[in-house]
Amino acid sequence: MTRMTRATPPRPYDVEALFPALADYRRTATRLHPRPGDPNVQESSVAGPMLWPADEPWPVCTAIHPKGTGHLLADVRRARRIHAAAEGRRKTDQEIALLATLQAGLHDPTIGEADPIPMLAVAQLWGRDIPDFTGPEGHDLLQVFWCPFEVHGPGESVDVVLKWRRSEDIGATLTEQPEPVVVGSPECVPRPCEVHPEQIIEHEYLGLLPGDIQEAIATWEEDLLDEHEEEGEGEGEGEGESNFPTEYTSDLSLAPGWKVGGFATWHLTDPRPVHCTVCGTSMPPLLTTHYVEWDPASQSWAPREDLRPDLNRHVITPTGVYLGRGYMRIHACPTDQFHPHHLSFQ
Repeated sequence: MTRMTRATPPRPYDVEALFPALADYRRTATRLHPRPGDPNVQESSVAGPMLWPADEPWPVCTAIHPKGTGHLLADVRRARRIHAAAEGRRKTDQEIALLATLQAGLHDPTIGEADPIPMLAVAQLWGRDIPDFTGPEGHDLLQVFWCPFEVHGPGESVDVVLKWRRSEDIGATLTEQPEPVVVGSPECVPRPCEVHPEQIIEHEYLGLLPGDIQEAIATWEEDLLDEHEEEGEGEGEGEGESNFPTEYTSDLSLAPGWKVGGFATWHLTDPRPVHCTVCGTSMPPLLTTHYVEWDPASQSWAPREDLRPDLNRHVITPTGVYLGRGYMRIHACPTDQFHPHHLSFQ
């Protein structure tokens, strides 16, 4: 896969030089940097076509929930095309009228609550492309699907299916890939994106570090804040720099956006242990989905290649996905990736 590179800028501070003990709490992650495009079946992608065997059934959702009420998938894509065509100008009266016709509602009363519906293709990840790909031995391909309705289980979340593969075992491939007619919301539908994998270093979430390290980081952040206030907020900042002082959580430890591996953030809740229900092993994040690529208020994590006025609005929210409160993580058992996975939300 040959793609334009995306390079995360160096962190504002060398966090391990400031706090040497953090060397024991580091882990690699691969930022996927999805950007709207036209991927093919042989490439890693978000919402691209899957390399799917012609003789294997496509994943379906069999859970009982409304499946004919929501948004037509075709309307979601039509609305996105209209918005994209009107980028940078006022929408025409015709475009506004067309958007007004694309309403949520009961679109297909023939689909019963117990009827199986095709799951959406969400991500295809090749081991050759993703440095932090950790699948079962001999498996070089991961395919991710979900039902496009946030109604499953007590937490009313999406239902996710993972398919690990040996690509060498795939013979004839499916050309017409099934899709649901109706989706729960546009935010459940990822845009087709090419990915630009980049491996980075992350450090453990602040609240899960030992108390002495947390205290040292808190003291350091307070000193930075005092310096910032003394200098006068907003003075001396250059283009692309934040008006806010550097923070461990937002600037130094965990990258935003779609990524493989790394650590989990627990910024909206207390940390919740995630353990395999079969063997009890701690389950790190396998894949993180995030509605933004970086915080618009702080461009600390923005790749250099995307810091252009004509690109900025297009690349901050490339996939169009917003699940939970913005973050969804798929956790997998590192002992056996075929054990049931787990979802967590922030």
